[in-house]
Amino acid sequence: MLKHVAVSPHRARADSVSLSSSASCCSLGSLEHRHDSVADLSQRTTTIKVYARCLRPDIEYKTLSVTWGTRAREVVATLLGKFRMRHRDPRLFYLSMEVRVRAAGLRTALVLDDDARPAALQACHPKGYSKFSLQMRPGGLVKIYDSALMSSSQYKCLLTSERTTADELLAILLHCYDSTEGVERFSLYEVCPSQEYERKLHPDDLPLLVQRAWPADSECHFRVRRNPRAPPLPPRTVPPPAEAPQEEEGPSRALSALSLESEEDTKRYSPVYKFPSISYCRETKNDYLYI
Repeated sequence: MLKHVAVSPHRARADSVSLSSSASCCSLGSLEHRHDSVADLSQRTTTIKVYARCLRPDIEYKTLSVTWGTRAREVVATLLGKFRMRHRDPRLFYLSMEVRVRAAGLRTALVLDDDARPAALQACHPKGYSKFSLQMRPGGLVKIYDSALMSSSQYKCLLTSERTTADELLAILLHCYDSTEGVERFSLYEVCPSQEYERKLHPDDLPLLVQRAWPADSECHFRVRRNPRAPPLPPRTVPPPAEAPQEEEGPSRALSALSLESEEDTKRYSPVYKFPSISYCRETKNDYLYI
């Protein structure tokens, strides 16, 4: 026979936390301390070795100093900056991690996500049993007419990935010309002269996929144009012309006159100054004898 047991509403549940109890306060304090320790851990610095032969055959590896919170995409951007390849598309590259199992003698290759943290992954394995490599994704050449960025340039061909957006492609072009203007000042257009067709790409559109949808014999191309509604550039600050010295009056003017007189006296009695010839005389009986 089953009996119905009524639970008093004043009885606390087993999974409830009372903020007034000392045990719960200790638990909350330990959680806060753990959160602080995790935040401090993400700022710890270590080194990783990345093999980057895909950039150049003469590059074997590069040792980087990173924090435990550094992400894989930041490592890729750092490598491109170290080797002065900022004109390369960072979307073309990714990190892979090779893990070696000592007991079984196996090697496992892992493709790291862009948000993965290589330093934290390296700490999960014994030293020398993990290896990072820079890999390259398949891409394609995109021809862009960029006279809006540089008047002396007609077009530029860039190797991009399928994941590169229109704004990211514009940012690479601006890096090629060392321009300090923002991406929001320009737009990428899809132009088809034979069809008299023109379309402004959305900033998140993928130009390489758009290009692959063109017919084989089409004359379509991409063109960079400046946005007519872009905010104007900040005015250049021209330094004010130097003011002419004002005429001194009062005691300062008198001091200046004294300084000028002292300079004239110094010049007059300096060794460079030629003294006039002086005749000396000697007294005799009758008259003076001039020497």
